[in-house]
Amino acid sequence: MLLELSPDQEVLREATARFLADRVPAETVRSLRTSAAGFEPGYWSAGAELGWVSLLVSEEQGGGSVSGSGLVDLTLVAHEFGLRAAPGPLTGTNVVAATLSDAGGADTDGPHADVLARLMSGSAVASWCLSGAPPLDRLGSVGVTWSADGDGFVLNGSCRPVEAGGQADHLLVTARGEQGLTQFLVSTGTPGVSVEPLRTVELSRRFATVRLDEVRVGHGTVVGAVGEAAEQVERQLQLAIVIHNAEAVGAMQAAFDMTVQWAFERYSFGRPLASYQALKHRFADMKTWLEASHAINDAAAAAVDARSPEAGELVSAAKSYIGDNGTELLQECVQLHGGIGVTYEHDLHLFLRRVTVNRALYGTPAEHRQRVAGTVEQYKERA
Repeated sequence: MLLELSPDQEVLREATARFLADRVPAETVRSLRTSAAGFEPGYWSAGAELGWVSLLVSEEQGGGSVSGSGLVDLTLVAHEFGLRAAPGPLTGTNVVAATLSDAGGADTDGPHADVLARLMSGSAVASWCLSGAPPLDRLGSVGVTWSADGDGFVLNGSCRPVEAGGQADHLLVTARGEQGLTQFLVSTGTPGVSVEPLRTVELSRRFATVRLDEVRVGHGTVVGAVGEAAEQVERQLQLAIVIHNAEAVGAMQAAFDMTVQWAFERYSFGRPLASYQALKHRFADMKTWLEASHAINDAAAAAVDARSPEAGELVSAAKSYIGDNGTELLQECVQLHGGIGVTYEHDLHLFLRRVTVNRALYGTPAEHRQRVAGTVEQYKERA
C-alpha cells in the first residue's frame, strides 16, 4: 500500500475499513462459511455506494477515481479486504466493469451501459470466465470456443475456477474462435449456461465451474471487436492480479501484526518471546518480505494504471514474489503462534486461506517467472 495517501484516498480507505470492521468481523466471516453467497443481503450494494465498483469506470459513464489513478485507489480497498479476509466479488466485478467501460468509451448509451450502471450500483454482480493459466503466450489455454451461427454466435466449453460464478448475474466469457479471441457478456440466465459451486479452502469467497453448452448469443453481447480481444484480455489479467496481490499483502500485514503482538504478550522463562534473538531474525525476514511485497505491488499497480509497456513484466514479478513469500510468511506466523495458530477459533487461518488461494489464481509463481523470462527474451530479440 502507498506510503503516503492523498486526503481523498485516506477517506476512501478509512470508509472501507470502518464498513468492513462493522459488517464482516472475523466471527461473521466464520458464521457465513455455509452461506451460498458468502455475505449478507445488502452488504455488496452498500459497499458499492462507497465506490468499490466505480474506480475503474470513466467519469463519462458515471464512475471515476478519487486520485486520478483508479487502480491505485482500488488497491487501497483490496488491501482492506485482505486485512479482514472480507467476502465479496471485488476482483471479478471490477475487472468486468473496467472492460465494459473501456469498450464503451465515452458512449453512455452503448450496448452494455445498463449492465455497467447496475454493476456500479451494486444491484448486479459480474464474473470473468477465463480458464487456464497464463503461459508464455500471455493468454493461456482458454476453455471456451465460439463459432459464428447465422446472426449470432454459439459458445461451448467450461471455465474453472470462476470467482463469484454462483453469485454473478453476468459473465464476461473469453472464448477462442477461427477469427481469434473474442469476449461476450452473457447473462447467467441464458439457456445452456450452468454453474456448479466448487469447494475450496476459502471461507469468505465463493468459486464455481461455469459450463456453456450450445449457448447462443447475439452480436450485442460482444465486448469490443470480434477476434481482437487479445490486448483486452491481457489488461484484464493484469488488473485481476494487482487486485488479488493487494488483498494478499493486506492478509500478510494482518497476520504479521497479529504475530508480533502475540510474541510481545507471550512469555517464556520470564521473558517475552519477542526478546529472543532467534525469533528476532525470523521477524526481520518476515518484515523484509512484507515491505518488499508492498513495494512491488505498488509499482505494478502504478504501471498497469498508466498502461506502461513494462506493466506485464512488473505484474508477473509481483505475482511471483508475493505468491511465494506470502505463503512463507503466513506459515511462519502459524509456527510462531504454536498450537493456537492451527485452531479454527483463531483468526490466523483466515489470512492463510486467502493468501493460499490467491497464490494459485491467474497463474502460479512458477508460471509467472516463465512469463518474466519470456519478456526478457523478447527484449533480447528487439535489441
